[in-house]
Amino acid sequence: MADFEDRRDYRGGGRGGPFNKRKRYREDDDRDHPSRNQRPRYSAPPPGTQLRKGLLEIGEDTLRMPHEVAIQLARLLVDNYDDEYVKDVFTITTMKLVVEQPVKIPFVAAVVLFAHMEKKEAAQDIVSTAAEWFDEYINKGQWRSAKLMLRFLACLSRLFEQDGVFPILDELFNRAVDLQTASPEDAVGLELVKIILLTIPYLLAYAEDTTLPEKAVALLEKTDIVASAAHPVEALVDPYPGTAEGAERPMVCASVISLLQRQLQEEAATGWALALLPRIFDPSLKSKIPNGDETNGNTNGDSNTKLTFPSIIVPSPINPGSKTLFPELFFSLFADQEIESVPPTSNIASTLLRDATVDTINLLDFNRIATAKVLNELDNFFAPNIFVKRSTTFDKLRDIPAGSTTWKPEDVTIDAVFSQIFALPAPEHRLVYYHSLITESCKISPGAIAPTLGRAIRFLFRGLDAMDAELGYRYMDWFAHHLSNFEFRWKWTEWIPDLVLPALDPKKSFIVGLLDKEIRLSFAKRIRETLPEPYFDLIPASKEKDIPDFKFADDATPFAEEGREIIYHLKKKASEEEIQKVIDTVHEKAAAQGLDAEEAQKRSTDIYVTSILSIGSKSLSHVLSTIDRCKERLLALGPQSEPSRRQIISSVFDFWSEHPGIAVNIVDKLLNYTIVTPMSVIEWTLKDNIDRGRALASPHYFELVSITMFKVTNRVHQLLQHRNNTTVPFEQRLQINDALPRERQGMRDLFAAIEDAVAGVAAGAQDEMIERFDGEDAESEYIKAWGARWARVWRRKAAVEEQIANEGLAIEMVEPAAVPLPMGEADEGLGEEMDQIE
Repeated sequence: MADFEDRRDYRGGGRGGPFNKRKRYREDDDRDHPSRNQRPRYSAPPPGTQLRKGLLEIGEDTLRMPHEVAIQLARLLVDNYDDEYVKDVFTITTMKLVVEQPVKIPFVAAVVLFAHMEKKEAAQDIVSTAAEWFDEYINKGQWRSAKLMLRFLACLSRLFEQDGVFPILDELFNRAVDLQTASPEDAVGLELVKIILLTIPYLLAYAEDTTLPEKAVALLEKTDIVASAAHPVEALVDPYPGTAEGAERPMVCASVISLLQRQLQEEAATGWALALLPRIFDPSLKSKIPNGDETNGNTNGDSNTKLTFPSIIVPSPINPGSKTLFPELFFSLFADQEIESVPPTSNIASTLLRDATVDTINLLDFNRIATAKVLNELDNFFAPNIFVKRSTTFDKLRDIPAGSTTWKPEDVTIDAVFSQIFALPAPEHRLVYYHSLITESCKISPGAIAPTLGRAIRFLFRGLDAMDAELGYRYMDWFAHHLSNFEFRWKWTEWIPDLVLPALDPKKSFIVGLLDKEIRLSFAKRIRETLPEPYFDLIPASKEKDIPDFKFADDATPFAEEGREIIYHLKKKASEEEIQKVIDTVHEKAAAQGLDAEEAQKRSTDIYVTSILSIGSKSLSHVLSTIDRCKERLLALGPQSEPSRRQIISSVFDFWSEHPGIAVNIVDKLLNYTIVTPMSVIEWTLKDNIDRGRALASPHYFELVSITMFKVTNRVHQLLQHRNNTTVPFEQRLQINDALPRERQGMRDLFAAIEDAVAGVAAGAQDEMIERFDGEDAESEYIKAWGARWARVWRRKAAVEEQIANEGLAIEMVEPAAVPLPMGEADEGLGEEMDQIE
């Protein structure tokens, strides 16, 4: 009805209608729409909306000084503090910013400090809320959020009458000592010490108490005991373990906690300069801002009024939290090089920048575009003149005068993102999230990010020989994904000299695997067009064939006639009886040729599976629908014999021999259908097709073993999660608890099978290796190195899974007490049960 009445003359049917005979004039339009010629009126958003928007954007506007923005937001808060909505908006937004965008913590703290100058209650309410949130986080074992809330309180230290957060730091250290004393392998105690060390710089940078430096030095003397001790797992999470004794490492990745300890001790010796952190709050600045007179509020009364630090009790024993913790090493692409494009590891700025940036990355995972924007503006959130101007080329860093920093914000950002891609034992989020951050950063600032990425790619490629094998494959996955977003453009000519390397060399293996992944993301002909001619041998014409040939179409292939019959029956969706007749014929012919029953079964399995793959070769959805239709027969093949189950995998890889990535995806689906088992995949890869150890250099074999083990370990994780979920019925939890030992033993058996296979290769004790190699041989050394790299990866994964399982099973299962019903309800229920018995 509203649409109808909005016409200029709805009574006449609108302009041009049969009843619209009167000529219309401009005055008619003005009369129908009296507001047409009026200037639109602007109404300012309500104070709560302004405050929220201002807090969310604080520090991002380069045209306004941070203290100006902080003062104006503080004044807006004070002027409207009687409005409950304004108070709630400010409190919630402040708390959320602290635990979601850590780079803005000093800016938000400055707003609170300026507000305190005019209204003590505003600061008191925020401090009380922050203490409540911190108390909740530490009781739940949410260590990162607790660390950030403690940092926020440290930035407000000048408000407090006494030591403020220092007693909390002492209590955290006492809990860390208790945990370390109980078990030297404990990682929660290390996390507590790391929180202490990361809080000290903010505390000393923003506090007024002149006795705090002395207390900090005393605390550092105590933390040195924990920080300097090497954790047993550190050696397993080192990104650059090296390939041989004395091999040069691209970078020595020190423990973050030991690095922090040394940096803080050095900072203490130089007077706690802490030049990186922005000093936004200054009481003298308030009177210099327009409209910044001190007539509003009761400034004189509150500016010198200190707050009582809220009572916070650190629990004992400490709650370890739901996340399994591991020692953290400082991984960097650019640190400690001749030209400092990022802070050196000797400078406290390196860990403070990394910590704030990485936390922002992992906390804003729900919006990659917003995260990339914050990362692109990273220099806004730290002290001025710390970074060089954005997009400054690397060559121009040499021209910067001595005494000035040469840190590039783009390098710091990319360094932080790659530290998460290469985090061991596992990144916090799925790797594709970090991939997308780099892609979005390139879109926002291509001229600045692209050269930095180029240097990162070259640095990683040079260190492939010494890099952890799992990280080498992560590097490959990221690079292929990244190139697919930018038309597969790269300076491939730089790697032409590496094409003559042996196939077992890590660099040559990386190039071959990278091109294969690019083909999976596009198609062979397209990738071939992006490469220089020397690469053409790596992409033969056979890879350009999207659909492989059906080998039984050739009469020279054994059992070709039966193969064609099987695929004909499958296409026509014939009955199982007709298919079985053909399979019986295969078995009869095989017996006539002198083949045993097991070999005959493998031949018929190969024919059947190859026919399914040929029918479904158009796409993954086609092959899945065909497998689903033939699932019953495929499931029956496994129990007949283990070789038949492994023959299914062989048929998949033989059919897709030119595109092994597709074969890996299909085997992944067969695992989901339980047509093949995890053990059959491991044995097929590392027993049937080890090829004297050469298979360990093939990226698709590592991918196949990885996805298989992920399914197994994830199954154990899910059972542990349900076992410890108090919302699940207790009887069901008991059943899960009974099933866990069996599932865990199955996982251990798989890890043991991998360990047995690759350890033999690493030692040169694999049977086929002993027969082939005699004395020193270059190929033998390559293969042994691959065996050692695989062994290290799977030993780490086994150790991680053992720790996760041990922590999960350590949680005691207690049956919840029955809640007694009121007398009336109890009687009513009893009557219903008696009625049912009758």
